[in-house]
Amino acid sequence: MSTPSPITEEAVARAVESALAAIGAVSDSASLKAARSAHAGEASALAQFNAQIRDLPGDQKAAAGKLVGQARARVNQAVAEAEERILVAEEQARLEAEAVDVTALPSRWNRGARHPLSLLMEEMSDLFVAMGWEIGEGPELEHEWFNFDALNFDEDHPARALQDTFFVEPAERHLVMRTHTSPVQIRSLLSRPLPVYVAAVGRVYRTDELDATHTPVFHQIEGIAIDKGLTMAHLRGTLEHLARAMFGEGAQIRLRPNYFPFTEPSAEMDVWQPNAKGGARWVEWGGCGMVNPNVLRSAGIDPDEYQGFAFGMGIERTLQFRNDMNDMRDMVEGDVRFSQQFGMVV
Repeated sequence: MSTPSPITEEAVARAVESALAAIGAVSDSASLKAARSAHAGEASALAQFNAQIRDLPGDQKAAAGKLVGQARARVNQAVAEAEERILVAEEQARLEAEAVDVTALPSRWNRGARHPLSLLMEEMSDLFVAMGWEIGEGPELEHEWFNFDALNFDEDHPARALQDTFFVEPAERHLVMRTHTSPVQIRSLLSRPLPVYVAAVGRVYRTDELDATHTPVFHQIEGIAIDKGLTMAHLRGTLEHLARAMFGEGAQIRLRPNYFPFTEPSAEMDVWQPNAKGGARWVEWGGCGMVNPNVLRSAGIDPDEYQGFAFGMGIERTLQFRNDMNDMRDMVEGDVRFSQQFGMVV
């Protein structure tokens, strides 16, 4: 008498029932993959039954093979049907997620805005271009000769001290972060034929702490005009035109005697500020004067033949005056709401 087969109809039926229940419960591709592996993979109960067929007596192999084969076919058919069902469902879900409601209001994104300092620098540059001037540029990492020596600064001038200027190591290279845009004036005189009318707009550096009225990185505009017969009257006329363009036709300026190494005579320029904190008053706007003959000689220009004037003022300070701003930190903190109040200019 032959040994009873371990592959019984009841055992195979239980494996098929368990597989069909698991496959019928899947709802996505991941759970289907897990069910397929558990009930139709190499480690499944039906796969183990199939492997046991080889050990059966010859007269039992055919019946067992037919039983297990039919069971595996049912499970594979269920897997295929579940795969098709999930594929359709997931495709439908994807289409619904990507659907566009053409009747819905569009999403409104808040646009950014250009920084008012950039706009003001462009406006001032355009003003001088309209007057026939050129716009000059120069490096922010500058040689000490251009930043100080060529501008008639003495070797012991306070501006050369570490508490005022960022010096760049190694010291023997004599490099500084430019403390003003005046080096552009020297570079312009050395690279352009006379006469020269150049305005320079750019970033400068001082060792100041950031507070309501100071920042270690700020912007300046400077101008230099070298020609025959220029006087302080030409300087004042240029500055009055600039002031009226910046602050309105009723703007007023005044010049007070002062000292700068690169101009002689020199003057402090004030502008009438009706909205100044504490009441309307004259507020310092910048410095100016006739170019010092030593500066002209540094550029190889004969001061007996050519004369000129120069001036400079802060862009941040100009923006403060124009818009009645009291805290310079608002300009450098990067809050887009600060820029948006000046308009969405592109």
